[in-house]
Amino acid sequence: MKIATFSTHHYDEQFLNEYNTGHDITFMKVPLNEQTALLTKGFDAVCVFVNDVINKAVLTVLADNGVQLVVLRCAGFNNVDIKAARELGISVVRVPAYSPEAVAEHAMALILTLNRKTHKAYNRIREGNFSLERLMGFNLHNRKAAVIGTGSIGKAFCKILSGFGCNIAAFDIHLDPALQQSGVVYGTLEETLADADIVSLHCPLLESTHHLINADTLKLFKPGAMLINTSRGGLVHTSDVIEGLKSGQLGSLGLDVYEQEANLFFRDFSEDIIQDDLIARLISFPNVLITSHQGFFTKEAMEQIAVISFKNIDAFVANEELVNKVV
Repeated sequence: MKIATFSTHHYDEQFLNEYNTGHDITFMKVPLNEQTALLTKGFDAVCVFVNDVINKAVLTVLADNGVQLVVLRCAGFNNVDIKAARELGISVVRVPAYSPEAVAEHAMALILTLNRKTHKAYNRIREGNFSLERLMGFNLHNRKAAVIGTGSIGKAFCKILSGFGCNIAAFDIHLDPALQQSGVVYGTLEETLADADIVSLHCPLLESTHHLINADTLKLFKPGAMLINTSRGGLVHTSDVIEGLKSGQLGSLGLDVYEQEANLFFRDFSEDIIQDDLIARLISFPNVLITSHQGFFTKEAMEQIAVISFKNIDAFVANEELVNKVV
């Protein structure tokens, strides 16, 4: 199969080449969007990532060019117009669970760094400053942690929290009996957020979860609580969260995703003026920690993304059941 792979970096090429099962792959650094969709002419499939745009206009071009398959090398598919793909007869497959532990562990890394301020301590020591002033954190043991979404990543995160001795509250439309047996207490969103010291988001971006964290839900937070988002940027209303930080209602914020990340993440702007005023404001807060969508980025996860992507492609070529089919 001839595959156009968009938004690629050297690490994508490394793992996709290593686990290629015999397909003709062309790597493109540019993202897939309405401006680049014409590049798919002559290809049978496209392989895309989280910030590629697969809307109706793009899918129409893909269909006209003979593209039959969209291969998402990620779990989320909120960037795909599912209805349009179905109408155009284009199949869409994804990697539903490449390494839940990778993202869950990164969420914990954000928590520990924000809480114990190890990033600040590191910089201080390098400057010869051995003071402990303003570096005080809190014990995670016996603290309430609210987990919003208990799919594979949320479940892995609950296990990590349990190891720290946290009291775990969870909100999800689907209750997990195994988590309940382990001591996780499910409740309404209001009950789950109430009195939580840490709130961590692990749910997909849907119409029902868009801007789940906003001015109204922030009022339900315990004053000074920590918010962590390693899921999708659109779960958080950024300007409302900035107001929460300014007022002190939100004590600290850890983000691995950002609503407008498609214009920023995975690229180097160190010599440029960042034009996004919201993220510039967030970066200015001393109690905000932002990473560039690296939660998934482990060797094990990259291997699984490549392996499952090619399994999806091979199944399509062989006209077998697409177990990871979105459309």
